[in-house]
Amino acid sequence: MNTPVYFISDIHLKLSLDDDEKKRRNKLYRLFDKILETGGTCFFVGDLFDFYFEYPDMIPKSYSDFYDKARILRENGISLYFLAGNHDYWVGDHIKNDIMDEVYLDDNEIEVNGKRFYLTHGDGLLSWDHGYRLLKKVIRSKTFIWLFRWLHPTIGYRIARIISRSGNHYTHTASFNKDVRIELQKIAKMHFDNGFDYMISGHYHLGEIFSVNKGKLAVLGDWFHRPSYAVFDGNDLELRLWENDA
Repeated sequence: MNTPVYFISDIHLKLSLDDDEKKRRNKLYRLFDKILETGGTCFFVGDLFDFYFEYPDMIPKSYSDFYDKARILRENGISLYFLAGNHDYWVGDHIKNDIMDEVYLDDNEIEVNGKRFYLTHGDGLLSWDHGYRLLKKVIRSKTFIWLFRWLHPTIGYRIARIISRSGNHYTHTASFNKDVRIELQKIAKMHFDNGFDYMISGHYHLGEIFSVNKGKLAVLGDWFHRPSYAVFDGNDLELRLWENDA
């Protein structure tokens, strides 16, 4: 895996391409331009799309500009990896074969320059997520996917547009974020005790990095309120706020 390695999550590309969405995408594509300049690898750590469900003979046209940008990255030697999130688990052959070099449906481990990374989108990770973990099993089941595919795409994506709400639900309370920080650092410590050097998580939209014992935990930000990315230059991992760079 070529360095630098960029980690991005919770972009939540939306189905409706209004002016605000165009501005958000342009900000993302400026980061893609930076990646083209530096070379390396780009890892999407879940919720790239606010909703994605691929029918056998139909792909969502709302994301056609992203498909084009991704192809440009790959044509210029940038490898693209995708770890599914809770909004875009239902990717199909188009994403797996045409857009990304590799797709992971669950937490994954990678090693770069002798450093071990534990990668997770983060949904269902917390100790109190009992109900969500059950729901996650249901909506990721073959039965649920089979049943949803029986819906006409127009109906399926009408439901999706209801699910894909405006960006105001992407923030959390201060007390919730405090609990998340404590919990994630406990989980990271467990992985670092087992030989990992870094843990990357999305989902919680914090845009923060923590030193935990001898390791580092990066909790990536969302691309509505706190656009950020983590980058590993071959030696160490750091988190950067893209709004300061763009």
